[in-house]
Amino acid sequence: MARGLDVVALLQPRADHSVIEGLEVERISADLRDAPAVRAAASGCRAVFHVAAVYRFWTKDPSEFYDVNVGGTINVLEAAGSAGSERVVFTSTVGTLGVEDVKRAGRGRDGSRLVDESRYVQVDHLFGLYKQSKYVAEHEVLRAAAGGLPVTIVQPTFPVGPRDHAPTPSGKLILDFLNGRMPGYVDTSLNVVDVEDVAAGHILAAERGRTGRSYIVGGENLELREVLALLAKVTGLPTPALRVPAGLAVAAARTSHLVEGRLLRREPSVPLEGTLMATTRMEFSDRRARTELGYSSRPAVEALERSARWYAENGYVTARRLARINWR
Repeated sequence: MARGLDVVALLQPRADHSVIEGLEVERISADLRDAPAVRAAASGCRAVFHVAAVYRFWTKDPSEFYDVNVGGTINVLEAAGSAGSERVVFTSTVGTLGVEDVKRAGRGRDGSRLVDESRYVQVDHLFGLYKQSKYVAEHEVLRAAAGGLPVTIVQPTFPVGPRDHAPTPSGKLILDFLNGRMPGYVDTSLNVVDVEDVAAGHILAAERGRTGRSYIVGGENLELREVLALLAKVTGLPTPALRVPAGLAVAAARTSHLVEGRLLRREPSVPLEGTLMATTRMEFSDRRARTELGYSSRPAVEALERSARWYAENGYVTARRLARINWR
């Protein structure tokens, strides 16, 4: 919109649309699984950004992951092709890359470089239906690219920032810290990036990305304890002191998944997929995006502060914890 372009927003029916409040966009309500409706929405669009997905670690109906993340992607690709769109950008995830051998900060087990777009995943390391369905969706995107559709893949790392209403699993980590619901932490690492930098990366991918090529858009690689220390620095809240062994965290998650998820049919309080991801080092190189697209990102501390402030200002933090915040 800042570039003076007309934007069409495809919105999930009956969902919370407050994320685009105040934005002058054309709004079309349609389910991604409704191919004719998606085709009608894409009509006349020079560029199509497919950013929608079921991004959760659990749902009562597991088939929803594939119906939306794979079937919905196929519908968008076909709609963009029918519309004659000049550019299509598909939002994937770094969760489809091979991170299983990153055992210490910044290095692979064999002393190799940070994980980049060329690192193949070991399929049995695709924990949970979210990763698995996005992996399959990527193959549909590559199939479409081979067929001539001008589509590029963007792989965000750990995006945080304003307007994360859900919150997503990324935002939930920050919200749990703010509300004091994080008694401990595991020894892991992640790549923190601001959501607006991710958005800019998508636009750059549309303008400069190569067909069939994927681009990691990320920020800073940090230990989880460093992320928590930065949040403590900007909020004045204490950091969790307890370091939880990875094995204990996974055992608790498996129990929660079995008892709450399968027996009680409710969302597990300790999600198994999220815990397996949390105990896996997620460190990446976004050199390709910086070199080929001209991508850049702000410091992680700014991204974390923007996210924390948005939650604090929009009623997500308890009054007791809010009173303890002392912004830097």
